[in-house]
Amino acid sequence: MLFNKRKTSPAAYDKAGKIPVIRSSICTGEQVAGFKDPATGKFQELMLIRDGRDLQAFLRQYQVDEAEIRREW
Repeated sequence: MLFNKRKTSPAAYDKAGKIPVIRSSICTGEQVAGFKDPATGKFQELMLIRDGRDLQAFLRQYQVDEAEIRREW
């Protein structure tokens, strides 16, 4: 039982009407991926991006094309 790791399913997220965005910190370089509502400007953080593997996991998990993602600072 100690070594049985449960796989967590990704949180269900309604991305209808939302824009995929990666927010980058100018000071630290930290990157966070999520979706932004263009009407209200509210950003929903979903995943910390540390390297290319994390970015690919975000793209796969939320069925997003890399060309669709906007970057914000």
